Amino acid sequence: MQQPPTRRSIHEPHTAPVTTGPAFFNGSSAIWRVVVAVAITYVAMLTMLRISGKRTLAQTNVFDFVFIITLGSMAANTILSGSIAIAEGLVAIAALIGLQFVASWLTTRSRSAEQVINAEPVLLLRHGHFLQQAMRHARVTGEEIRAAVRREGLSTLDDVEAVVLETDGSFSVTRRSPGQPPSSMRDLAEYREPRDE
Repeated sequence: MQQPPTRRSIHEPHTAPVTTGPAFFNGSSAIWRVVVAVAITYVAMLTMLRISGKRTLAQTNVFDFVFIITLGSMAANTILSGSIAIAEGLVAIAALIGLQFVASWLTTRSRSAEQVINAEPVLLLRHGHFLQQAMRHARVTGEEIRAAVRREGLSTLDDVEAVVLETDGSFSVTRRSPGQPPSSMRDLAEYREPRDE
């Protein structure tokens, strides 16, 4: 005689069956997909970056940094994610490289676009004197500036014409050249303003 089904108490927690996929090996087909995706993505990225030019790989500002991080993430998803077709991943990578190419082209054609994309260098020290307001705005300390000066082999700030925080976060130190105007500072509006001592 068939036993009637046992009724579950409303107070008894319901536990759904737990299914787990393989943690180490997911079959040879998945391995071969990764191998093929790596080869195709690698060749395609080399080709696209080669066509777009050297400026695409110039890591000089925040925009370029975001480009490199996003490009790596897209490549990883294209290679490892089985839910993303290789063609779809390559289209996304091509679109990102195209956007970077357009941005680089705009910076060489438009001063306004260059200021928006690359920002502007910041003058931190002039004629041996700290520009305190610029330092506070850029969150740079005097010790960081002195360290940059020491790396250039200079012993005193009096030997320094200017220290500039470049768009890539590095410091540029210019030595004083008596009798010669610093033509490399023409793009710095602050250089023509009175000193902030």
